[in-house]
Formats: sequence, structure tokens, C-alpha cells
Amino acid sequence: MKVGLVGYAGSGKSTIFQWLTGAVPDAGKVQQGQTGMADVPDARLDKLSAHFKPKKGTKYAAIAFLDTPGLMVDERKDNPRRLAVLREANGLVIVLDAFSGSDLAQQLRRFREELTFADLEIVLNRIDRVKAQLKKQARPAKEKEADEAEMALLQRIQAALEGGQSATTLGLHGNEEKLIRSFQLLTLKPELVFLNQGDAGTSIPANLLAQSTHVVAAPVKLERELEELDEESRTAFMADLGLAGLSKESVLRELFYGMGRIVFFTVGDDECRSWPLSKGATAVEGAAVIHTDLARGFVRAEVMSYTDFEAAGFSEKECKAHGTFRLESKEYTVQDGDIMHIRASA
Repeated sequence: MKVGLVGYAGSGKSTIFQWLTGAVPDAGKVQQGQTGMADVPDARLDKLSAHFKPKKGTKYAAIAFLDTPGLMVDERKDNPRRLAVLREANGLVIVLDAFSGSDLAQQLRRFREELTFADLEIVLNRIDRVKAQLKKQARPAKEKEADEAEMALLQRIQAALEGGQSATTLGLHGNEEKLIRSFQLLTLKPELVFLNQGDAGTSIPANLLAQSTHVVAAPVKLERELEELDEESRTAFMADLGLAGLSKESVLRELFYGMGRIVFFTVGDDECRSWPLSKGATAVEGAAVIHTDLARGFVRAEVMSYTDFEAAGFSEKECKAHGTFRLESKEYTVQDGDIMHIRASA
């Protein structure tokens, strides 16, 4: 999963990028998008590894963060180009700064307008190309019908964007989604809001929560400074500030799950691993995440929930005895924390 960190210049998104990934921002790379990886901590996987003691170790689900050029407030003409690097991202984290004194809800509204404008530019350019195709003579009827269907869809999207609405309000599905998938519209991507706090404990304004139900907040600059201290000094400073702990691990989990992802586990003496999967995905889709051959030859999935496995003393035998070890078909909807073993034919 690749998540784009986006915001206006000065919002602190590159600082957040470094805080989350440990990668040092490179001004030369940011213009094209700089990528850094971050593991998603999971106490369940830690316990599974402590039990199995796998020879090859433990591997966590990860997020690829994409640091992007900050948008300009005054000279907005170049902003669509700056946003173009986000087309490849699976989701967006919109960074707002809570340290400049600006209206955060207004910041968010203005930034969403930038996303809408960038998408409108893509849609209008495509409309011009389809119009040119429709003017061509002696074309197969099927090609003309396909172009007409695309034009109708593009004009619906155009009307929504020009009305200040996201493309998500159209409820696109099935063939409609396929028609515009290659455009990678920004307003169709899942988004979260990251409130970059100046100080710990800064509250989230009610008018911001009214615009976004999922807001993640952290005093990033402060936490980076605390991380650089030795343990004794850090403990003392945190006590003075009234901080119970650092928030990076919880922020990573919030960002991961907020993007509509879950994890399932594969465990054993060789390796313990958490695998990222879209919420609502099936067992055969989970098998494909591990290896396409497992999906192709899928026979069944042997499944235990982490909760049941832990309650059974990390014993598969006890799960079987208590009826919590299950055989599931390829249509089974994987649940967060499932422990799965895929049986497949050669």
C-alpha cells in the first residue's frame, strides 16, 4: 500500500515523512515523489513470534509513504502538476498545520478544492480527446458506442467537479469504475486528515471534525526531538510534559486501518508474518497476496482467529477441540487478525 503525504508548503509533511519512515527528505527527490517504508506495529504478531520463535524471523505489514511537493497558496497554477505524483498512490493523508494559527477547516476546504481542480483538468483533457475520436468517420459501431458511454460518464464527473463535489458522490461502480481507473482521480482515493500539532494536547476543532470523521493528530516536531534523547532524559521530559508515551506506533496503525486495510497472519517455526489486505477481501484474494500460485490452485483455507488461538494457549489442537479451527472456501471474507494456512493444489 502506497500512501501520499500531501499538504501546503510549510505544513510539515516532510517532517512527518521522516518521523514515520526514518528516511531523510531529499529536496531533489520530493518533486518526483520520495518513497519511504514503515512497518505497522502489531502486538499480536509479537506474541505469535514469541511463541513460535521463527528461524527466519518476523515480518510486519508495511506502508510505503510518498512524500510530495508542497502546494502553493498564492500561485496555484502549478499545483495540478505538483499533485500529479499522487496519481500512483492508493490513498491520501492531508497534512494540516495546527501551529500557524490558520483556520484548519478552511485549510482542508481549500486543499480539497485543489484536488478537485486537478481532477477537473484531467477530465476535461480526456473529454477533448474523446470528442475528437467521435468526429472520426467510418469507425466500428462498437468503438463509437464505447466512446459515447465514456463521454456520458466523463460529463457526469465534470458536472460534479464543477459543482465543487468529489467524484465519490456519483457512486460509481462496475464498468464505470473500469472506464476511469487509468485516470487515477485524486477525489476517488480514500483520505485521512493528519493534524500536525505544535504542542501535545492541542485539541481538534469541532468545525474540522464536521468535515472529516477521521482525523489523526500528533505533535510531530516534539516527538522527533524526544526520540533523539537518551532514555533517561526522554522519560524525564515526558513526565514534565505529562506525556504517557510516544504516538508514532498508534499513528501508523490509525493510518493503516483508516485506509481500509486489515491484516491476516501466517505463522510457524519458519516465519511469522502479517499480510496487508483490503477490508472485505476474500480468502482467495488473501492467498494471492502471499503468492499468485496459491490463489490459482486454492483448495481451502484453514482459519483460526488470533483471539481464539491466544485463548487456546496458542495451540491448534485446542482450537480444534473447541471448534474454533475452521475450514473456509475461497468466498470466505477474511477478518482482521485471522490466522490462515492456505491449502492449494500443485
